Amino acid sequence: MDIILLERVEKLGAIGDVVSVKDGYARNYLLPNKKALRANDRNKKVFEANRAKIEAENAEKRSEAEKHSSNVEGKQVVLIRASSNSGQLYGSVSVRDIVDALNADGADVAKQMIVLERPIKTLGVFDVRVNLHPEVSVTVKVNVARSPDEAELQSQGVDVMAAMFEQDTAGFTEAYDPNAEPGEIATEEAEAAPAEGEEQA
Repeated sequence: MDIILLERVEKLGAIGDVVSVKDGYARNYLLPNKKALRANDRNKKVFEANRAKIEAENAEKRSEAEKHSSNVEGKQVVLIRASSNSGQLYGSVSVRDIVDALNADGADVAKQMIVLERPIKTLGVFDVRVNLHPEVSVTVKVNVARSPDEAELQSQGVDVMAAMFEQDTAGFTEAYDPNAEPGEIATEEAEAAPAEGEEQA
């Protein structure tokens, strides 16, 4: 289907561009959300007659979004979640979770502004894009951790899962005695025991 864009649409074009898209994309998303018109002769005339007004309204919205961006750009929100020992979340972080956390921090964003490339299913710090306007986007950080302490460490650049894994392996190697016979456990008591033939005091 050929359509006329009423605003910039990523990977498609700018205001006034006539582009060809799949019928389903046009019918289910672009047309009902007033992002485009069907590219027939009548609509082309209507668009050209109103082009200056449409472009002026877009410029005004873009200007408002640019002002708003200073309140959103670079924000970091912390989401506390339960996870397995490998860092996999029980469930995932949704767009709604991110919106609620940002708005609690005074960002004033809507669900449709959040661009989540893939669901967040692990602990860590993730960059998430927020489209405040088709021509204005900012980045926020979403810090997913099991506790506020871990979130603080992650915000300082510490890989909590890697650090925890190192602790586990370090704990294992300290208890390992390379000279022990198979099946023996090296303990301080065994070293302190009297040698064979010696009498106990």
